[in-house]
Amino acid sequence: MSQMPRPTAMSTCPSCEEPVESGDRFCGACGYDLSAVPAPPDDLPAVTPAADGAVPAENSAVDWPSAPELDSSDTPAPVHLPTDLQGTDSGGSELPSAVRFDGVPEQAGESAAGDYTLPAPDPRTAPPESFATPPAGTKLCVACRAGQVDRDGYCENCGHAQPRERDHMEQELGAVAAVSDRGLRHHRNEDAFAIASAALPDGTPSVVSIVCDGVSSATRPDEASLAASRAASEALLESLPRGTHPQQAMHDAIVVAAEAVNALAQEPGSAHEHAPHQNAPACTLVGAIVAKDLLIVGWVGDSRAYWVPDDRTAPAARLTEDDSWAAQMVAAGLMNEAEAYADERAHAITGWLGADAYELEPHTASFKPDRPGVVVVCTDGLWNYAEAAEEMARVIPADAAHRPLHSAQVLVGHALDGGGHDNVTVAVLPFPVPPAGAGSA
Repeated sequence: MSQMPRPTAMSTCPSCEEPVESGDRFCGACGYDLSAVPAPPDDLPAVTPAADGAVPAENSAVDWPSAPELDSSDTPAPVHLPTDLQGTDSGGSELPSAVRFDGVPEQAGESAAGDYTLPAPDPRTAPPESFATPPAGTKLCVACRAGQVDRDGYCENCGHAQPRERDHMEQELGAVAAVSDRGLRHHRNEDAFAIASAALPDGTPSVVSIVCDGVSSATRPDEASLAASRAASEALLESLPRGTHPQQAMHDAIVVAAEAVNALAQEPGSAHEHAPHQNAPACTLVGAIVAKDLLIVGWVGDSRAYWVPDDRTAPAARLTEDDSWAAQMVAAGLMNEAEAYADERAHAITGWLGADAYELEPHTASFKPDRPGVVVVCTDGLWNYAEAAEEMARVIPADAAHRPLHSAQVLVGHALDGGGHDNVTVAVLPFPVPPAGAGSA
């Protein structure tokens, strides 16, 4: 916006800014006393522009440095950058000479105390050579793949909590495979499994799987399931090669597993933890043995075993009966199966392994399938999402006998997709035992 130049003499009233004449003593609009306005001082230095428009140095109040003129080569004068000047930090100390990426001094004997170390590189953008091989025995973070994991299970670089070993477990052993997952709602995995193979006295192979589900309302259920699965598997691997009948071996293995769980309640280290209002460590157990033309199952609790033939036109079958409130109601004829399992008390178990269990009654059963198929051994974290044998047969892949590990992964994924409300554990055993060397592709 353009403005007209104003004369040096006062032409408006300082109070109302109305125009005034040069000789007026009072403002004609507001009556302001114009004589009260101080006159400009007479001792200000006169600034007379030079012919080239520059202000002489003697008339300037500040001693401004003159920029050097160009020489005959027309080379510009040097420019000083802020980094050319040595500064200090807020404490008055000299600033570090460089920012280091590795924290190693440039010269021998030089201290790196004043250098800045940068965090581990971002795995999404950094090249692979940016990551150094960690020392033996250290763990890398599963999230950033750069920081090391401390003793508390957290990454020292990004702070991410690391998954525990039992949160997800997979194992394949020739003709048998098992997968266990924490699920989407539980804070830990209280399931456990054990798979193994053993040679019978005549040299023919046998395959064993044990699946245990810790009772969440009991103390240390994760330890109970682990102790039971290991004890039962070790007992079978000892008795089967000696020629013990597989069904008797399964019965004895369940008794040994119960003793291992009972022993947890007697440990001195748990005396302060096991208060009177708490239950002793407890778990359920289901196991299967494939030996020659026999299929043996054994169980205590509500974990289950299913038979799924390779020919899906043939019927599938559930091989176990739950030790649960719902099963008792159905057996007594008080409810049908749909009504019983819809009740909130359905999953209250009536049989388990533990020091406070009722009289132990291991269940065993022997079958002679007339066709090839697979045995699915699982906890209720799976069969809650495929309860009927027909449902289980629809979920498991058609090539389960040739790819047991892949089939176990599919079954666990089915439970997680359904909500994953509980820990999920499943073992898949082909029947009959495939020849040596056959397994998952």
